[in-house]
Amino acid sequence: MDFTFTEEQQAAVEAARAVFSGVAPDSVPSPALTPGAVAEDIDRRLWSELASSDLLGLTLSEEYGGAGLDPVALFLVLRESAKVLARVPLLESCAVAMTVERYGESGLAAELLPRTARGELVLTAGANGRTGHDPAELAVTARPEGLGAAPSGWVLDGVQSAVPWAQVADRIAVPAHTGEGRPVLALVDPARQGVTLADQVSTSGERLAEVRLDGVRVEARELIDAPGAWEWLRDLLTTGTCALALGLGERVLAMTAEYTGKREQFGFPVATFQAVAVQAADRYIDLRAMEVTLWQAAWRISTGAGGPLPAAGDIAVAKIWASDGVRRIVQTAQHLHGGFGADTDYPLHRFHAWAKQIELSLGPAAAHEEALGDLLAAHPLA
Repeated sequence: MDFTFTEEQQAAVEAARAVFSGVAPDSVPSPALTPGAVAEDIDRRLWSELASSDLLGLTLSEEYGGAGLDPVALFLVLRESAKVLARVPLLESCAVAMTVERYGESGLAAELLPRTARGELVLTAGANGRTGHDPAELAVTARPEGLGAAPSGWVLDGVQSAVPWAQVADRIAVPAHTGEGRPVLALVDPARQGVTLADQVSTSGERLAEVRLDGVRVEARELIDAPGAWEWLRDLLTTGTCALALGLGERVLAMTAEYTGKREQFGFPVATFQAVAVQAADRYIDLRAMEVTLWQAAWRISTGAGGPLPAAGDIAVAKIWASDGVRRIVQTAQHLHGGFGADTDYPLHRFHAWAKQIELSLGPAAAHEEALGDLLAAHPLA
């Protein structure tokens, strides 16, 4: 397979590296030493720099102030962001913006997307449902207001848990289901009457929220009922999470190589010991598998290319490798660092906490193995 990136995609990576070069993974208190969230807000300075570098509108069309690149470019930038544990809703905001442009009304897109590209609006999405184990669209009901085929508005009731960055978001993309069971996607202002946010804290120490909707009314144009809109957003979020896992894993393995190359026992660097080298090599193989499955899924999303299975199959495979792979990488890194890996003055424990959050976000490996099994049963391979 040829995963050569275009000049525009490579330019996006270089711009991202320049922005992220000034980010310190330990810029906030350690999640291991903080009883609540490590910070109340996102990294606003970094968010502003991303906007100034045109990275927030990377995948939006030029009419909305974007660069018009495909999702692969976003995933490449996300990969870089994870190497420094960037505390910004880059994945959520860009994925929701792409969905609004692709499926939403032109008026809604014109209102939200230019401001999103400039960093003036923060978008996020509720993708975990009530418990994190059931389809997110089943956790909220959407009831039309008015008579006829074109309702004047919609009323939302339900709960979405573990919504990232909800307390600082200007709009939350909430999946819901209608009386006919059809999935829809509502853009909800968290300040709207009937919306309640209850603080939650992620494994990484970042703020999440349980978003409770009690008779929340949204205008007809704020609800996207085009077929495939929620599935498209969910696929973007899942594949983007795989990109985060890959970037984090690459950084952790590099930290491990640097440490074991300097740490000596019996007069030799421990990296020269066979037991250490074999474990590191196994984790390198994990990274390569995470990489190839990520770009296969990203290619299917970006091009709409066909295959023996729907694109959801490639996304499931990518998330299986991302979840299992990033867990094994940080566990091995902790082992090879010895007690130093648990030192809260050293950043490895932060990467471990973020890796656990990424592993479980949008479903652990077992959930995607089940989904892949269902796809295989529905689409037998010749």
